[in-house]
Amino acid sequence: MTMCRGRVAAVWSILSFLLLSLPISAKAAVEIAAGTAPSDRAALKDIAAAFDRAEAAVQNGDVEALMPFYAEAYNYHGLKRADVRRVWEEVFAHYRGLSSQHVFTKVQVIDGNGTKKAYVTCTGALHGTDKESGKPVTIDTWVNEVHFLIKENGAWRFHGNAGGDTRRSPAGSAPHHPLF
Repeated sequence: MTMCRGRVAAVWSILSFLLLSLPISAKAAVEIAAGTAPSDRAALKDIAAAFDRAEAAVQNGDVEALMPFYAEAYNYHGLKRADVRRVWEEVFAHYRGLSSQHVFTKVQVIDGNGTKKAYVTCTGALHGTDKESGKPVTIDTWVNEVHFLIKENGAWRFHGNAGGDTRRSPAGSAPHHPLF
């Protein structure tokens, strides 16, 4: 039975990756997979709402509205908030009609030392249209990325990622989409 579940999970990951790699014009940013609900349903609702606010900022190409979604101590493989701002400014300069998708498959909310934290396993994609060529493109995809969020000043904000490669990324080699 475990072997079968493993194969189903692997096939689902591959299919999700392939489907999410297709450029689309969908407005809905977050999909919560069946069986994902944590014990803290209010937190899940607030996290999905935070993603929706970030998605609105992305669709509007508004870096000022997007930056509050990142925690003050944001750190993604050594990239800080200033790096994220620069990356998003580059994305907005080169692409239009941006949209993203996020499929949450696991959400763990914990309260540690008075700070709420969330680990959100997500598969998704960022799509847009290249301003120069006019062609639709997939800017970024991610599969089973574990987004690490904290509740800061009353709102859920990205703090970085959990697990995976911990090497630092040189600022000049920052990915188009460090974490969204």
